[in-house]
Amino acid sequence: MITIKGADEFAKMRTAGVVVARIHQDLRAAAKPGVSLLDLDEMAARIIADAGCTPSFLNYHGFPAYTCLSLNETIVHGIPDERVLEEGDLLSVDAGAIYEGWHADAAVTFGIGEISDEARQLNEVTEKAMWAGIEATVPGARLGDIGAAIEALAHPHGYGVVREYTGHGIGRQMHEEPQVPNYGRVHRGMRMKAGMAVCLEPMFNIGGDETRVLSDNWSVVTADGSLSAHWEHTVAITPDGPVVLTLPE
Repeated sequence: MITIKGADEFAKMRTAGVVVARIHQDLRAAAKPGVSLLDLDEMAARIIADAGCTPSFLNYHGFPAYTCLSLNETIVHGIPDERVLEEGDLLSVDAGAIYEGWHADAAVTFGIGEISDEARQLNEVTEKAMWAGIEATVPGARLGDIGAAIEALAHPHGYGVVREYTGHGIGRQMHEEPQVPNYGRVHRGMRMKAGMAVCLEPMFNIGGDETRVLSDNWSVVTADGSLSAHWEHTVAITPDGPVVLTLPE
């Protein structure tokens, strides 16, 4: 676990975070019916290069793309390919960038054209859960407080909360300790300290929480084929509370 020790390191993570936010903005604008996932990934590659950053995802443990693009029942780690978007799809865009050795990582989910009310509600609740977790990410809080805040938003809707994949610490490496589960019990777990940076990333399914990995050895899908949504931000813990590093400028 790396601690952000000064304004310069904070600024570098923020620079990477702005690039990630730009990827989300530009890919959302470009994601229309008929556009391929590969087209979107190539756009992200250009944004990262033009900003003087390097990609966090490409070749990470062999991952073959710049972004994770996960459609409908794919929860996370979807590999961009030549599939084209269709009206009503739910698309998660997960992206990471490195600036002078410091990482930022975030994900958004959005609909392609008109989506079902069921999909819209799932997506809105998952995003709200992320923000609830961020509000709980303060000095002195415990990991269980964050997880409980996230999980509480899922239960009234009967959503499955993915347990096998979690948030994480971030800094010099994309994935650092601690793991940050999207479930938990208050007053339990590691205590958060100022200077830490973590990624909170709830993944909610309309169905159960069970998952399986496809034959590409990356794409994680819902075991029951139900829709999934995924939201994530990189958050710095400061004495004054959480600061989201992956928002637009």
